[in-house]
Amino acid sequence: MSGARIDIDGQRLPLRIFLFSLVVEILLVLLDAVINYAEYSQYGQIQRLFNITREDGLATWFMVTQTFIAGLVLWLIFLVQRSYGAGRACTAGWGFLAGFFTYMAADDAAKIHERLGSMLSVATEAGGAMAQDDLLGRIQALFPSYDWHLAALPLLAAAGLFMLFFLWRELHKRSDRLLMLAATGFMALAVGLDFIEGLDDGHAWNVQVWIRETYDLSRYTVRHFAKSLEEFLEMLAISLLLMLFVRHLIALTGQRLTLDFSAAKLTGQK
Repeated sequence: MSGARIDIDGQRLPLRIFLFSLVVEILLVLLDAVINYAEYSQYGQIQRLFNITREDGLATWFMVTQTFIAGLVLWLIFLVQRSYGAGRACTAGWGFLAGFFTYMAADDAAKIHERLGSMLSVATEAGGAMAQDDLLGRIQALFPSYDWHLAALPLLAAAGLFMLFFLWRELHKRSDRLLMLAATGFMALAVGLDFIEGLDDGHAWNVQVWIRETYDLSRYTVRHFAKSLEEFLEMLAISLLLMLFVRHLIALTGQRLTLDFSAAKLTGQK
């Protein structure tokens, strides 16, 4: 740092962001296990603050913040690509991903997909026999897990597939592609855990029942740590993607970033 200038090493920044995020995520899992599950604190308010399965705890705040920052980085990539005169398909692709991650941050904060699932359930019940006899009602009756999967997952899955194919084209390094596949796999596994959580105990696919019976564990214990693993995988996936997005932005703008506050500008240097 010199005067009003801050030089950022672009080669090390993405990895540092990922390692910082990973340490925070591991701490959130451990704090939940100790303070909330093990009830190290006797105050329910403090337990709920560190409960990783709740939507109003520290873990959700971190997830929303991390996803929103990823969206901001994608908007910067979109602006840089447009200023460089990149092709319309390339620019539109980055713009779509920026909008998608911005929406995902809002979704996590406002529980949009859960509310859509609840709305679908209420609408079907309010429609009575007529609603239950239509195609959507029959599908809902047959679907064994949470209603939000029916209401939102197809669109989210389509956006995820677009991201997968688009980034495969845009990210040329083999390591970047492998990390992208790992992030996508973690997110898919998290959705799978949520699907299993929504199954009835008598369903053949509910492995939580098998774990409870095999290891003589309570229903609460298995569900809680399955949810904890789900949330950790989601955060880890976003951390990997954020690292890739920052790395790609730096590759576009230069290997070092200079914040010049005296001139109120940001420049890239090779």
